[in-house]
Amino acid sequence: MKIATIVTSRGNIVIKLFDKECPKTIENFEKLANKKFYDGQKWHRVIEDFMIQGGDPLSRAGGPRVGTGGPGYATDCEIRPGLKHTKGALSMAHAGSCEHDRASGEKLSGHCSNGSQFFITHVPTPHLDGVHTVFGQVTSGQDVVDAIRQNDEITSIRVAG
Repeated sequence: MKIATIVTSRGNIVIKLFDKECPKTIENFEKLANKKFYDGQKWHRVIEDFMIQGGDPLSRAGGPRVGTGGPGYATDCEIRPGLKHTKGALSMAHAGSCEHDRASGEKLSGHCSNGSQFFITHVPTPHLDGVHTVFGQVTSGQDVVDAIRQNDEITSIRVAG
């Protein structure tokens, strides 16, 4: 079992990763995390009672393009109907140009644009099921997730296991 630890300016978030269900997503996230890609980034999008979003390298410097950055490549979604956007779900953010069958997860059309940006939910968000790849679940630190404010720092993310 793989575990991600996100160290933030408000405390630590520990997440169980679904490496068996979403191996390609976990491989990409782990590679970026352990290469220190996320270190020093900001939580660039925070919507109260919805989610916190990070993973944009442009967030380090700020500016009008924050929210559009990534690692320079895109990966496919791994939609798994059994994995839901519950409170504390870790999910991949994307531009929304791909469509998947909500029952099977099979890609129906479009181009998947996952890269480095991810979000963690404050509350269940079932309208995102079948749209974004759920690839982990907070096991401790949901209080930290709920306390994060826009532009708080992601000190580091590391994956072990």
